[in-house]
Amino acid sequence: MASESGDSNMDREMILADFQACTGIDNIAEAITLLELNNWDLVAAINGVIPQENGILQSTYSSQASQANIFGPVSQSEAAEAEARGAVPPPPPSSSSSSSSPPSSASAFCPLNVSSRHIVERQSRMLHFRVEYRQRSVELVVEEASTVGDIKQILESELGIPVSKMQLKGWKSGDVSDSTVLRSLHLPKNNSLYVLTPDIAPAASTSTNSALQDSLNQNFLLVISHREAQRDYSLNFPGSRTIQEVKRNISDLTNIPVRHQQWEGWPASASDDSMTLAVSGISYPCHHLSVCRRSSPANPQEPTEECADVHMISDSEGDDFEDASEFGVDDSEMFGMGSSSSRKSPMMPENSENEADALLHFTAEFSSRYGENHPMFFIGSLEAASQEAFYGKARDRKLLAIYLHNDDSVLSNVFCSQMMCADSIVSYLSQNFITWAWDVTKEANKARLLTMCTRHFGSVVTQTVRTYKTDQFPLLLIVMGKRTSNEVLNVIQGNTTVDELMMRLMGAMEIFTAQQQEDIKDEDEREAREMVKREQDEAYRLSLEADRKKREAQEREEAEQVRLERMKKEQEEEKEAIRLSLEQTLPPEPEEDSGEQISKLRIRTPSGEFVERRFLGSCKLQVLFDFVASKGYPSDEFKLLTTFPRRNITQLDPASTLVEAKLFPQETLFLEAKE
Repeated sequence: MASESGDSNMDREMILADFQACTGIDNIAEAITLLELNNWDLVAAINGVIPQENGILQSTYSSQASQANIFGPVSQSEAAEAEARGAVPPPPPSSSSSSSSPPSSASAFCPLNVSSRHIVERQSRMLHFRVEYRQRSVELVVEEASTVGDIKQILESELGIPVSKMQLKGWKSGDVSDSTVLRSLHLPKNNSLYVLTPDIAPAASTSTNSALQDSLNQNFLLVISHREAQRDYSLNFPGSRTIQEVKRNISDLTNIPVRHQQWEGWPASASDDSMTLAVSGISYPCHHLSVCRRSSPANPQEPTEECADVHMISDSEGDDFEDASEFGVDDSEMFGMGSSSSRKSPMMPENSENEADALLHFTAEFSSRYGENHPMFFIGSLEAASQEAFYGKARDRKLLAIYLHNDDSVLSNVFCSQMMCADSIVSYLSQNFITWAWDVTKEANKARLLTMCTRHFGSVVTQTVRTYKTDQFPLLLIVMGKRTSNEVLNVIQGNTTVDELMMRLMGAMEIFTAQQQEDIKDEDEREAREMVKREQDEAYRLSLEADRKKREAQEREEAEQVRLERMKKEQEEEKEAIRLSLEQTLPPEPEEDSGEQISKLRIRTPSGEFVERRFLGSCKLQVLFDFVASKGYPSDEFKLLTTFPRRNITQLDPASTLVEAKLFPQETLFLEAKE
């Protein structure tokens, strides 16, 4: 009896090992529970976990035949008897012995001893994929014998994206190469993937997806009732958050792993955890849900010490951590870090007077812990970072990423080393974001941050940051500047992956790009209007300047004319005074019968008139010149000429007499203006 008991235990250990290898369930207690439910029938237990339509195993075994196949080799008589009952299909004719037959695809997936276990070969299995790319979704159905590269070739024709620029993410086993065969990944029938294209800039939103974009920007209030703890959680989520992300957040709050959660209240349309809340069909703005731990029989035996180091992975999400307390592992030990008190230096000194000095210390400490490959943190105040990001020209504006660090959170070490220092994240943040950081480990620094957030972003953001617990840090706030106020587009918690972080950043960038295009258009239109106004103002200024110059020239001309007229008048007055003076000094005209020598002169003026006068023959020529000047023809302007012979009298000596000048007894003279 002892020998039979030992053999039975040995067989059960082999069944347990094979069951874990086939299903991927690493939790020994859970695996034993599932086998107990199926009376240690390996095939029935596998089909209970992985449905038959997935093509893993197809069982027509009766319970008796299956147990016979499991607990020992089948003799020829037993095989014939089972075949007669229709329980076991006959072996292939070409197979003379089980040891010489090639392994089937089922045995390749589930490492059972083919010589002792008859598992039917499965047919070619079809896998369904739903691939998300930005606002598009592509449904694919391929054979599991296909490769990852085959999927990319199909997506290239569907999405128009070159394979070389395409990153296919969402594999539960991490990144895979294009040559990887899908069968080797042990995928379920239905899968969700997404495409990243870091080298292709996101396009601005169009009118066709504006309604969806508005829905993604809405905030949904989920009132979630934890039935076991009799506690309600009121949580705000953006419409872009997926159902899977909600479940993971609830896992953090309730310590119920995602695959152990049992929900009530999700609408029938929310059939895929990769769906966003905006398209899931939940009520807006508030929706009520309830969650509890999925019921299961009590564990027949406690996990052994060998499973204390088991790292549990959720069936529905590869990066969900199981509750480490089930295995006696402390959170800080699981994440490879001790308590914050054991560190040599804090990230940021407490009560630092200068924000720039505090951030210099933060950057230096971050580099010493996690290496030099990290985002370039803005050195300066939050206000200066906002000015740098939001208030330049529209083409130069960027998103503001506020990283909030907390050394007391077990997620900080993983987030910093694996997310913030990832090459793709560092490059994307550097190109598209202004990254500002702050350490909230110390209460004084946290209070100072909340004051800054209230001043720059309002009380709503402050209250949002305040509601996050220590174990939800670090946080990455994505802030976009708007015309009237700044808006927090997203709050990314520490329990994320590189791919999810990149998707969240790219989603925020798409929203920002659409807004930036509108701002650029408005700015260009405003600059065009200002340019026209400046040109009009300049033309008006030039017109005023021309009018001013014209007016000044006219005033100068009028002033000159007045001056000339005044001078002319003065000259005329002066001439008139001289003429009158000369006229008064002339000797009286002698009478014809005076008995003296009389010279009668007849003078023709330039106007053709004649002036006649009698002079004494003894009169000097100067008297003649004065007489002519008294008539308005001064000798310095006119010359007095004789007719024949032509002589210029004004060139003679003024002191000579008329007789000496041969102007006696009479003479006709004429006046001519000097040249």
